[in-house]
Amino acid sequence: MNYFSTVIALLRDRKDFLAEIYDGIGLKSKITALLISSSCFFALYGAIIGAFHSAPQVASSAIKLPALYLLTLLICLPTLYIFNALFGSKQTIGQHFTYLLTAVSVIAILLCGFAPVTLFFLITVNDYSFFLLLNVAIFALTGVLGVSFLYQVMKPIDEDGASQSVKVRRNILRFWLVLYGFVGSQLGWTLRPFFGSPGQFELFRAREGSFFSGVWNALLNLLS
Repeated sequence: MNYFSTVIALLRDRKDFLAEIYDGIGLKSKITALLISSSCFFALYGAIIGAFHSAPQVASSAIKLPALYLLTLLICLPTLYIFNALFGSKQTIGQHFTYLLTAVSVIAILLCGFAPVTLFFLITVNDYSFFLLLNVAIFALTGVLGVSFLYQVMKPIDEDGASQSVKVRRNILRFWLVLYGFVGSQLGWTLRPFFGSPGQFELFRAREGSFFSGVWNALLNLLS
């Protein structure tokens, strides 16, 4: 099976691809293909950002970046499924998982699209704070686009405009997307470093502060 052809099908025939998920067609094969292909894309980008530091960081980031997105999805999936089921959704947890994987795959593809830009700055700029903030911006942009894609895909349709459960599920989805962003940001901070920093290689760093405080400190270092 060509796993990457599934991603191409998602990009080229998104309407039909999502309709098959809605009808529960080929979920297992789609899940397998999306998992493998998105992991490869994330690993590629992780290796690029890890190259800022050293070869061990390349290997570490190539493993940790796919793990970051998958763990975030698995942590947040039960919340979305349980609340949707409580308010009338008939879709299975497998369908929820597949929908979320399509959004994660979109993010992975977008990151690969930025890979040449990141590689360019990796080669031409030797400034840790700049490289960190550049990638925070790239991750934020691709994350927002992926979340927007997911919202359009999973947004319940209220055909008669009077279904209270549909309105509740839309609000649940909006809340969940914000939750997903916070969980992903903090999990990324917990799994750091991805870029490495001047000094000895570290697989993980001590837990301190938060993602937002780290970004603020990097911004202050860049401007000082």
